[in-house]
Amino acid sequence: MSILSKPYFHDTEAAFAKLESILWADGSVCPHCGTVDHAYKITASTEKRVRYGLWKCGSKECRKQFTVTVGTIFEGSKVPLYKWFQAVFLMVSSKKGISANQMARTLEVTVKTAWLMGHRIREAMREGGPLDQMGGAGEIVEVDETFIGREPGMEKRRAYHHKMKVLSLVQPGGKTRSMVVDNLSAKALVPILREQIDKETVIFTDEAGQYHHLKKDFADHDIVRHGKKEYVRGEVHTNMIEGYFSIFKRGMKGVYQHCSKKHLHRYLAVFDFRYNNRAALGLDDVQRATVPMSAIAGSRLLYRDSFA
Repeated sequence: MSILSKPYFHDTEAAFAKLESILWADGSVCPHCGTVDHAYKITASTEKRVRYGLWKCGSKECRKQFTVTVGTIFEGSKVPLYKWFQAVFLMVSSKKGISANQMARTLEVTVKTAWLMGHRIREAMREGGPLDQMGGAGEIVEVDETFIGREPGMEKRRAYHHKMKVLSLVQPGGKTRSMVVDNLSAKALVPILREQIDKETVIFTDEAGQYHHLKKDFADHDIVRHGKKEYVRGEVHTNMIEGYFSIFKRGMKGVYQHCSKKHLHRYLAVFDFRYNNRAALGLDDVQRATVPMSAIAGSRLLYRDSFA
């Protein structure tokens, strides 16, 4: 039986119950006063008109009404909650992504609505707050960069100077982390690597000049020389990160066609998320769909802000 046959993908009340079980594992939380497990559910017997999933705070100082969607990406949306669940599942289970047009057809909403839903979900998939450094003693992190699209306002030029630049870090058997960078000089990249990677880590890169002096910042640095047709030397390679870039490029070019620089960080977040929660790490589509649900609080993106 398909996961999409679950009640919370087709029924609003079941969707609210599912979201409450994810976000309120220790009891209902009032978003107004922060009181935990001291609210009661409003039903048809207590109020004439009832919204799905409506609760009322039991604190005498508060007594305000709320639902589990307050402060999340679902707050204020006219799209039924079960369609949001479908959208999340479609995004986390599609290896190369799903376009706004395809999502609009599947969910039977407008393209504008599907576009905003997609960006809200991508925002929830972004890693927030201070991030732990990757690697560590005895660990390996592959570092590489790739190019996509065109920098705003730049004319097409030789090589890759006119393209948008992406730096990615991949820990073999572990996770990846990607970011948009403005240039690929050692002066720009090395501080990022110092911040993101533990100094006890061994770094694998290709022969690009900006990486030549990483030995003084990390435990060791090994190079594969792609220009000389060298792709593996013993255990030294960048095949993991090249595989990640392959998925990223096929998704961006084959599914989305075009992405502006102001949104590229969100698309990168989705590809990172799917890679970091892939089947090889023991997560199936159901578990993968639950992860962003638990991170949706405080991630609400407004339509007017999605252009910033």
